Formats: sequence, C-alpha cells, structure tokens
Amino acid sequence: MASKAKNAQLDVKKQLETVDKQFQTLQILNEEGEVVNADAMPDLTDEQLQELMRRMVYTRILDQRSTALNRQGRLGFYAPTAGQEASQIASQFALEKDDYILPGYRDIPQLIWHGLPLHQAFLWSRGHYQGMNIPDGLNIYPPQIIIGAQYIQTAGVALGIKKNGGNTVAITYTGDGGTSQGDFYEGINFAGAYKVPAIFIVQNNRFAISTPVSVQSAARTLAQKAVAAGIPGIQVDGMDPLAVYAAVKQARERAVAGEGPTLIETLTYRYGPHTLSGDDPTRYRTKEEDTEWERKDPLIRFRKYLEGKGLWNQEMEEQVIEQAKEEIKEAIKQADAAPKQKVSDLISIMSKNLDTNLQEQLEIYKEKESK
Repeated sequence: MASKAKNAQLDVKKQLETVDKQFQTLQILNEEGEVVNADAMPDLTDEQLQELMRRMVYTRILDQRSTALNRQGRLGFYAPTAGQEASQIASQFALEKDDYILPGYRDIPQLIWHGLPLHQAFLWSRGHYQGMNIPDGLNIYPPQIIIGAQYIQTAGVALGIKKNGGNTVAITYTGDGGTSQGDFYEGINFAGAYKVPAIFIVQNNRFAISTPVSVQSAARTLAQKAVAAGIPGIQVDGMDPLAVYAAVKQARERAVAGEGPTLIETLTYRYGPHTLSGDDPTRYRTKEEDTEWERKDPLIRFRKYLEGKGLWNQEMEEQVIEQAKEEIKEAIKQADAAPKQKVSDLISIMSKNLDTNLQEQLEIYKEKESK
C-alpha cells in the first residue's frame, strides 16, 4: 500500500522540465544579422524592411534627444528606450491602424508610430493636459503609470471589441516587473476565460528598476506564466526585429480569427536607467553585462542584415538621423508654444458635465486666474 502511494506522488522535477522545454526562444536573426530560422521569416517586402529600419533608427535618435532635453529641463518624466527598439517598434509595425494600444510609461514610441503627434508626446512628458488630447480616430490610451494596470484595461477593451464584432485587437506592454503584479494575472486570466482579441507583451529588460528578474520569479521564462491562464505564450529574442514582428503578427491573426489572446515575452535590454528621475543602473548592473547586451544591439543586427541584402547604407541612415533631429526640433517648438496650463483648464476637462462642487471650484479658479 505504501509503495502504491509512493508511485502516485508528483514528479515535480519532470513536471517543471516538461513546461520549460515548451518555451524555447524564437530567433530569426542572430547577432551577426544572419538568418538562422528561415521557416519563421515573416513575409515583408523590401520597402517594409527599410521602413522598419528607418523607424528604429529614428526612435534611437528620439531617445538620445529626449534624454538631452530632459537634462536641460525641457522635458519632465522620461523613461529611456534605447535597446528596446526591436521589441517596441517591430511589435507596433505588425499592427493595423485600427488596433488599440494600451502602453506603459516607456512605450511612447509605439504611440508616436501609431499616429500620436510628436509634440504631444513631449507635452505628456511635461504633464500638460494637451499631451493626451488624443486625435479623433487614433486608438490609443494614455501611458499607464501604475505597474501592470494596463493589463486589466486591455482585457476590458478587448472584450468590448469582441462584443461589438470588431476585427481589431488590443495590445499592451509591461516590463518583467509588471509580471509580479496581481493585475498581470487578473488581466491574462480574464482575457483567456473570455477568449478576447488581446496581445500581452512582456518586455523583459532584465531588471524591474533594480531588481533582477531571477529574484522576481522562479519560472525559467515569463512566457510560461501564460499556462496558468490557459492561453498560448511565446518567448522571443527581443533584440531581433524580425522575430518580434513574426510573433506579434501571428498573435494578431489568431486574435482576429477568434482564437483568443497571446502572451509574448521579448528578451531585451534597456541601455539607460529605468527612468531619468534618479535611477543609477551602475549600482546594480555590471559593465560586462552592458557590453554583452550591446553586442546584441537590434540596430546593429538589423543593419547588417539589410546591408547584406543591399537594402541599407550609411547615406540612408544619415538621412533618417537628420530628419529625426529636424522633426524633434520642430516638435519641441510646438510644445513650447502650447498655452500655459491652468487649474481651470484641468477642472473643465474632468467630465462633460461638471457636478456642482467642480463647477464651484471652476468659477473660483477662473476668478483667481483673471487677476
């Protein structure tokens, strides 16, 4: 009897190994820009490949200029994006114009390429209410500051799409730290239960501010957290734009076909600090680690691939750099020209019909501001 009970015990090691083996990293381009997985190659034209590279180069310049503007006191809150261009830009590139983006605070580039005017992105950084005066027809939500909260919101938006019979998806992003939040689990579980058209991306940049991912979870991958929600999960080389694009494109096709949500973990790295609000990455990251990930740089990798196909050269890149600098310069001028923010402005846009208390406060502040 004792022997029979012993045989019925759970083989924990085997169970975990079985799960781990199902989540191998998808990669199409290696660090040298060589195709190592031709079967997974997405169907992109030469022009689309060039446009994807153009957007990635532009975004790197935007990060550099935004960092400089922040140091000059001309921007407010800013979370650096250098190193994450493949994860951010290639994922947005796989979307359609009518898809909904629910970003985290580091995901401003996706909003810009989806249609948010650059000067408004700068105003958002400054805390100006006009920064998220979203243009009509642009399906984006304001960047979420609460870690992981956008996952629950995305499940709700995707449910709305499904109930309305839409042919679009809702996509959201968080970092590895976001997967440690309850909202993360609630969001993917709800989405899985209702089989909604959502794409959940975890940008695993190795550190939740200063906490390494190895301390956050005992799971070998973050993609395997999808198992508990009954939805598919995939881990992708987040420094490989073609792999990211392919994974998101497939997830979108599944979603619009009624097959439900997907969780995608992109293995990436942020070269700068968590934000420019006081974080010092040298206190928790080594030079050796930085060097290792710099060799995986998405721009270098993709540049080598395109140059090998005769689709990219230094002159083309310089043109993009100059265009980015000029457009950023003009956008900052537009942001500077925005009217000074007033308390009465904030109150007046809180709701379509102000209640009695807000109306009273509005009149009080209008009087103060008129003096």
